[in-house]
Amino acid sequence: MKFIETHAHIYSKKFSEDVEEVVQRANDSGIAKIFMPNIDLDSIDGMLALEQKFPNVCYSMLGLHPCDVDKDFEKTLSEMEKWWDKHTFHGVGETGIDLYWDKTHLEEQKASLKVHVDWAKEKQLPLILHCRESLDETLDLIGPLCDKNLSGIFHCFSGTVEQARQIIEMGFYLGIGGTLTYKNSEVGAVIKELGLEHLVLETDSPFLSPVPFRGKRNSPEYIPYIAEKMAEFTGTSVSEVSEITNRNALKVFKLLPDEL
Repeated sequence: MKFIETHAHIYSKKFSEDVEEVVQRANDSGIAKIFMPNIDLDSIDGMLALEQKFPNVCYSMLGLHPCDVDKDFEKTLSEMEKWWDKHTFHGVGETGIDLYWDKTHLEEQKASLKVHVDWAKEKQLPLILHCRESLDETLDLIGPLCDKNLSGIFHCFSGTVEQARQIIEMGFYLGIGGTLTYKNSEVGAVIKELGLEHLVLETDSPFLSPVPFRGKRNSPEYIPYIAEKMAEFTGTSVSEVSEITNRNALKVFKLLPDEL
Protein backbone atom coordinates (compact mmCIF):
# COMPACT_ATOMS: atom_id res chain seq x y z
CA MET A 1 0.00 0.00 0.00
CA LYS A 2 1.35 3.41 -0.97
CA PHE A 3 0.82 6.88 0.50
CA ILE A 4 1.68 10.44 -0.52
CA GLU A 5 3.09 12.77 2.14
CA THR A 6 2.02 16.27 1.10
CA HIS A 7 3.82 18.37 3.73
CA ALA A 8 7.16 17.59 5.39
CA HIS A 9 10.15 19.77 6.28
CA ILE A 10 12.72 16.99 6.16
CA TYR A 11 15.41 19.48 5.09
CA SER A 12 15.18 20.85 8.65
CA LYS A 13 18.27 20.73 10.86
CA LYS A 14 16.33 18.31 13.05
CA PHE A 15 16.99 15.72 10.32
CA SER A 16 20.59 16.70 9.58
CA GLU A 17 22.11 13.56 11.08
CA ASP A 18 19.83 10.89 9.64
CA VAL A 19 17.75 12.23 6.75
CA GLU A 20 18.74 9.38 4.42
CA GLU A 21 17.55 6.84 6.97
CA VAL A 22 14.34 8.85 7.43
CA VAL A 23 13.58 8.70 3.70
CA GLN A 24 14.38 5.00 3.63
CA ARG A 25 12.11 4.26 6.60
CA ALA A 26 9.38 6.31 4.96
CA ASN A 27 9.77 4.28 1.79
CA ASP A 28 9.64 1.06 3.83
CA SER A 29 6.38 2.34 5.36
CA GLY A 30 4.84 2.82 1.91
CA ILE A 31 5.47 6.56 1.50
CA ALA A 32 6.00 6.88 -2.25
CA LYS A 33 6.33 10.66 -2.46
CA ILE A 34 7.26 13.46 -0.06
CA PHE A 35 6.34 17.06 -0.90
CA MET A 36 8.48 19.64 0.87
CA PRO A 37 7.20 23.19 1.44
CA ASN A 38 9.89 25.83 1.74
CA ILE A 39 10.05 28.32 4.63
CA ASP A 40 12.71 30.93 3.78
CA LEU A 41 15.70 31.71 1.57
CA ASP A 42 18.14 29.74 3.71
CA SER A 43 16.21 26.49 3.47
CA ILE A 44 16.16 26.31 -0.33
CA ASP A 45 19.60 24.77 -0.90
CA GLY A 46 19.08 21.92 1.56
CA MET A 47 15.64 21.21 0.17
CA LEU A 48 16.90 21.05 -3.41
CA ALA A 49 19.79 18.81 -2.36
CA LEU A 50 17.27 16.30 -1.00
CA GLU A 51 15.25 16.46 -4.18
CA GLN A 52 18.38 15.75 -6.20
CA LYS A 53 19.38 12.87 -3.93
CA PHE A 54 15.91 11.30 -4.01
CA PRO A 55 14.42 12.05 -7.46
CA ASN A 56 10.76 11.13 -7.96
CA VAL A 57 10.43 10.81 -4.19
CA CYS A 58 11.19 14.28 -2.79
CA TYR A 59 9.51 17.28 -4.42
CA SER A 60 10.31 20.92 -3.65
CA MET A 61 8.02 23.91 -3.28
CA LEU A 62 8.90 27.60 -3.00
CA GLY A 63 7.56 30.12 -0.52
CA LEU A 64 8.07 32.28 2.55
CA HIS A 65 6.52 30.98 5.77
CA PRO A 66 4.32 33.59 7.49
CA CYS A 67 6.38 33.30 10.68
CA ASP A 68 9.40 34.44 8.65
CA VAL A 69 7.63 37.50 7.25
CA ASP A 70 9.01 40.76 8.67
CA LYS A 71 9.29 44.39 7.61
CA ASP A 72 11.81 43.40 4.91
CA PHE A 73 9.59 40.70 3.39
CA GLU A 74 9.42 42.41 0.00
CA LYS A 75 13.20 42.20 -0.36
CA THR A 76 13.10 38.52 0.65
CA LEU A 77 10.37 37.73 -1.86
CA SER A 78 12.26 39.58 -4.58
CA GLU A 79 15.29 37.36 -3.96
CA MET A 80 13.12 34.26 -3.75
CA GLU A 81 11.40 35.08 -7.02
CA LYS A 82 14.70 34.62 -8.87
CA TRP A 83 14.52 30.91 -8.08
CA TRP A 84 11.58 30.43 -10.42
CA ASP A 85 13.97 30.78 -13.36
CA LYS A 86 16.55 28.42 -11.84
CA HIS A 87 14.50 25.38 -10.86
CA THR A 88 11.20 23.58 -11.41
CA PHE A 89 9.10 23.66 -8.27
CA HIS A 90 5.90 21.73 -7.60
CA GLY A 91 3.98 24.16 -5.41
CA VAL A 92 3.91 27.63 -3.89
CA GLY A 93 4.44 27.79 -0.14
CA GLU A 94 4.22 27.39 2.53
CA THR A 95 2.58 30.77 2.87
CA GLY A 96 -0.40 32.16 4.74
CA ILE A 97 -1.18 33.89 8.02
CA ASP A 98 -0.04 32.91 11.52
CA LEU A 99 -1.63 34.67 14.50
CA TYR A 100 -0.48 32.13 17.08
CA TRP A 101 3.11 33.26 17.59
CA ASP A 102 3.14 36.95 16.70
CA LYS A 103 0.57 39.39 15.35
CA THR A 104 3.08 42.19 14.79
CA HIS A 105 3.38 41.71 11.04
CA LEU A 106 -0.19 40.76 10.16
CA GLU A 107 -0.44 43.28 7.33
CA GLU A 108 2.91 42.17 5.95
CA GLN A 109 1.76 38.54 6.12
CA LYS A 110 -1.34 39.42 4.13
CA ALA A 111 0.71 41.28 1.53
CA SER A 112 3.15 38.38 1.27
CA LEU A 113 0.28 35.93 0.84
CA LYS A 114 -1.08 37.97 -2.07
CA VAL A 115 2.30 37.73 -3.82
CA HIS A 116 2.21 33.95 -3.39
CA VAL A 117 -1.30 33.85 -4.84
CA ASP A 118 0.01 35.69 -7.90
CA TRP A 119 2.85 33.18 -8.21
CA ALA A 120 0.45 30.24 -7.93
CA LYS A 121 -1.81 31.62 -10.64
CA GLU A 122 1.05 32.58 -12.93
CA LYS A 123 2.86 29.25 -12.56
CA GLN A 124 -0.34 27.18 -12.40
CA LEU A 125 0.88 25.55 -9.19
CA PRO A 126 -0.94 24.61 -5.97
CA LEU A 127 -0.89 27.09 -3.09
CA ILE A 128 0.07 25.61 0.29
CA LEU A 129 -1.61 27.61 3.04
CA HIS A 130 -0.64 27.92 6.69
CA CYS A 131 -3.50 29.33 8.76
CA ARG A 132 -2.74 28.82 12.44
CA GLU A 133 -5.27 30.75 14.54
CA SER A 134 -6.13 32.62 11.33
CA LEU A 135 -8.50 30.46 9.29
CA ASP A 136 -11.19 33.13 8.98
CA GLU A 137 -8.63 35.79 8.06
CA THR A 138 -7.12 33.50 5.43
CA LEU A 139 -10.51 32.63 3.96
CA ASP A 140 -11.47 36.31 3.84
CA LEU A 141 -8.30 37.11 1.90
CA ILE A 142 -8.23 34.09 -0.40
CA GLY A 143 -11.94 33.95 -1.20
CA PRO A 144 -12.14 37.03 -3.45
CA LEU A 145 -8.93 35.96 -5.25
CA CYS A 146 -10.17 32.48 -6.12
CA ASP A 147 -10.79 31.47 -9.70
CA LYS A 148 -10.26 28.41 -11.88
CA ASN A 149 -6.50 29.10 -11.85
CA LEU A 150 -6.13 28.79 -8.08
CA SER A 151 -6.18 25.64 -5.98
CA GLY A 152 -4.06 24.02 -3.30
CA ILE A 153 -4.11 22.78 0.28
CA PHE A 154 -5.18 24.33 3.57
CA HIS A 155 -2.35 22.72 5.53
CA CYS A 156 -3.00 21.36 9.04
CA PHE A 157 -6.73 22.00 8.84
CA SER A 158 -8.33 22.54 12.24
CA GLY A 159 -11.57 24.33 11.47
CA THR A 160 -15.28 23.62 11.47
CA VAL A 161 -17.45 21.75 8.99
CA GLU A 162 -18.70 25.09 7.66
CA GLN A 163 -15.14 26.37 7.12
CA ALA A 164 -14.19 23.08 5.48
CA ARG A 165 -17.10 23.35 3.06
CA GLN A 166 -16.07 26.89 2.21
CA ILE A 167 -12.54 25.70 1.46
CA ILE A 168 -13.84 22.86 -0.72
CA GLU A 169 -16.13 25.26 -2.58
CA MET A 170 -13.07 27.37 -3.37
CA GLY A 171 -11.43 24.35 -5.01
CA PHE A 172 -8.94 23.61 -2.25
CA TYR A 173 -8.16 20.45 -0.28
CA LEU A 174 -7.76 19.88 3.46
CA GLY A 175 -4.36 18.75 4.74
CA ILE A 176 -4.91 16.31 7.63
CA GLY A 177 -2.03 15.36 9.92
CA GLY A 178 -1.10 14.10 13.35
CA THR A 179 -3.56 16.30 15.24
CA LEU A 180 -6.29 13.96 13.99
CA THR A 181 -4.99 11.36 16.46
CA TYR A 182 -5.14 13.65 19.52
CA LYS A 183 -7.86 13.03 22.11
CA ASN A 184 -9.10 16.64 22.13
CA SER A 185 -8.99 17.05 18.35
CA GLU A 186 -12.21 18.15 16.66
CA VAL A 187 -10.94 17.37 13.17
CA GLY A 188 -12.26 13.80 13.34
CA ALA A 189 -15.86 15.00 13.59
CA VAL A 190 -15.32 17.24 10.56
CA ILE A 191 -13.94 14.54 8.29
CA LYS A 192 -16.58 12.10 9.50
CA GLU A 193 -19.12 14.56 8.11
CA LEU A 194 -17.24 15.28 4.88
CA GLY A 195 -15.65 11.96 3.86
CA LEU A 196 -12.38 11.49 2.01
CA GLU A 197 -13.00 13.22 -1.32
CA HIS A 198 -11.22 16.46 -0.42
CA LEU A 199 -8.54 15.26 2.01
CA VAL A 200 -4.79 14.74 1.66
CA LEU A 201 -2.35 13.24 4.16
CA GLU A 202 0.52 15.16 5.73
CA THR A 203 2.76 15.10 8.78
CA ASP A 204 4.31 18.61 8.96
CA SER A 205 7.49 16.83 10.04
CA PRO A 206 9.33 17.46 12.31
CA PHE A 207 6.28 18.93 14.10
CA LEU A 208 2.91 17.58 15.34
CA SER A 209 3.73 13.89 15.67
CA PRO A 210 0.72 11.58 15.81
CA VAL A 211 -0.07 9.33 18.74
CA PRO A 212 1.83 7.22 19.86
CA PHE A 213 4.82 9.42 18.97
CA ARG A 214 3.48 12.71 20.32
CA GLY A 215 6.26 14.80 21.86
CA LYS A 216 8.91 13.21 19.64
CA ARG A 217 10.24 14.31 16.26
CA ASN A 218 7.65 13.74 13.58
CA SER A 219 8.57 11.86 10.40
CA PRO A 220 6.92 10.96 7.06
CA GLU A 221 7.04 7.29 8.06
CA TYR A 222 4.17 8.02 10.50
CA ILE A 223 1.66 8.73 7.72
CA PRO A 224 0.08 5.24 8.12
CA TYR A 225 -0.88 6.08 11.72
CA ILE A 226 -2.79 9.13 10.47
CA ALA A 227 -4.35 7.06 7.68
CA GLU A 228 -5.57 4.47 10.19
CA LYS A 229 -7.27 7.15 12.27
CA MET A 230 -8.74 8.72 9.13
CA ALA A 231 -10.21 5.35 8.15
CA GLU A 232 -11.71 4.99 11.63
CA PHE A 233 -13.43 8.39 11.52
CA THR A 234 -14.70 8.05 7.95
CA GLY A 235 -15.88 4.46 8.28
CA THR A 236 -13.59 3.28 5.50
CA SER A 237 -10.53 1.05 5.19
CA VAL A 238 -6.88 2.17 5.21
CA SER A 239 -6.74 0.91 1.64
CA GLU A 240 -9.54 3.30 0.67
CA VAL A 241 -7.81 6.16 2.49
CA SER A 242 -4.64 5.41 0.56
CA GLU A 243 -6.41 5.23 -2.78
CA ILE A 244 -8.52 8.37 -2.40
CA THR A 245 -5.97 10.63 -0.70
CA ASN A 246 -3.35 9.60 -3.27
CA ARG A 247 -5.74 10.45 -6.07
CA ASN A 248 -6.41 13.82 -4.46
CA ALA A 249 -2.70 14.57 -3.98
CA LEU A 250 -1.86 13.62 -7.56
CA LYS A 251 -4.60 15.97 -8.74
CA VAL A 252 -3.37 18.82 -6.53
CA PHE A 253 0.22 18.49 -7.73
CA LYS A 254 -0.77 17.70 -11.31
CA LEU A 255 0.98 14.34 -11.49
CA LEU A 256 -0.25 11.34 -13.45
CA PRO A 257 -1.38 8.14 -11.68
CA ASP A 258 1.45 6.17 -13.27
CA GLU A 259 3.91 8.51 -11.53
CA LEU A 260 2.97 7.02 -8.15
